[in-house]
Amino acid sequence: MEPVLQARFHLMYRVASFVPRFAKALLGGAVLATVWVNLSPASYYDSVEWRLLDLDLPVWVASISLSITPLNLVANGLMSFFLFFLGKELWEALTLEQGALKGRQAVLPAGLTLGGMIGAGLAWILVGSLIETAQEASFAIGWQVPLGTDVVLCFFFGRAVFGPGHPALHLLLLLSIATDILALLIVGLVAPSVSLRLVWLLVPLAAALGTWALYGRTPPPDAPERERRAGQRLLPYIAAGALSWIGVAASGLPPSLGLLPIIPAIAHADRSFGLFAEIEAALNDPLNRLSHALVWPLTAILFLFGLTRGGIDLMAYAPTTVTTLAALWLGRPIGMLVFGLGLAAVLGLRLPPGVTLRDILRIMAVLAMGFTIPVLSLETALPGGAMQEAARLGLALSLLAGPVAVLLRSRGAAGTTA
Repeated sequence: MEPVLQARFHLMYRVASFVPRFAKALLGGAVLATVWVNLSPASYYDSVEWRLLDLDLPVWVASISLSITPLNLVANGLMSFFLFFLGKELWEALTLEQGALKGRQAVLPAGLTLGGMIGAGLAWILVGSLIETAQEASFAIGWQVPLGTDVVLCFFFGRAVFGPGHPALHLLLLLSIATDILALLIVGLVAPSVSLRLVWLLVPLAAALGTWALYGRTPPPDAPERERRAGQRLLPYIAAGALSWIGVAASGLPPSLGLLPIIPAIAHADRSFGLFAEIEAALNDPLNRLSHALVWPLTAILFLFGLTRGGIDLMAYAPTTVTTLAALWLGRPIGMLVFGLGLAAVLGLRLPPGVTLRDILRIMAVLAMGFTIPVLSLETALPGGAMQEAARLGLALSLLAGPVAVLLRSRGAAGTTA
């Protein structure tokens, strides 16, 4: 990228400083949980699985008993705010003026995203069929686990690889957000309990349509001041979000997706300033106000997620660990190369301005990490504690791809200088 163009991009688009804080909170919680689970596993599991409340759901919702624990409260409840935060950025990139995924610009990122997920899933199936020895394992079981990645950790290491103002960092954020949301949706859709209760998705649909009709549309220029103020209120969107979460959770889809349907109904700015753009803190539209009100709570939520879901049993190594690493370190990059860059070659697509083929390879290296969304997928995708813990260890080890990408970049820069 030309120095003048790169400087101009850096001035126009800067990622807000809270994103690295998210990564540190997540890692801090996971490190604390790992120390705890290895020193005193009984007290750790007793704490995260402590029953806060037992509920017997009505038959017309789901004929099950529900226990609310710190484990599922964080994963199914609090993490829905994090997915809302990510969904807002993806929605703006897809629909707003100057959105990074608007129109033809979406083709290459879509190919890279789908290619990485296909590659990871196929590698899991292939390697697992060759080496898996767990008694409870069956063919292709757990293929959903490596589909997702980790937005905040990808950004944390990606910034060290590319620098804070590089366009490749923006592309990395786009790919990680799209991958995580699509992966979690797939995990929910392939769950056996979903097909019987999809009628519940009418609730978030009605909440979104009603909210958009009453509050989400931009008032005409000659609208009275009272109507303009009504469109700026946050309470109707909060109420619609609660209804949406209930409908998604009752449908059998992952409850952490529960706030996504309401995003298109919320009044928003006219143009996109980039993913997690620093300048958006000054915007006064309801969508940006809701998003930035979540910044500090999300720091605590990600710490709690790391604490409740990130405890790594260092003695859990098994063939599932190798399968997880093969899917992320080999399957995802190969899939991105074959499907993503192959699609670009066939359609004659150009790389985004300022992004080179070497940058794409570095992006693939960073995306070889998987943690937040894959950890959320473990319970649904894999049976039994042993396979889950072995996969969790593999996910933790996959994070080594981040430091390795930084190290290779540093050596490459030193070699160029020499």
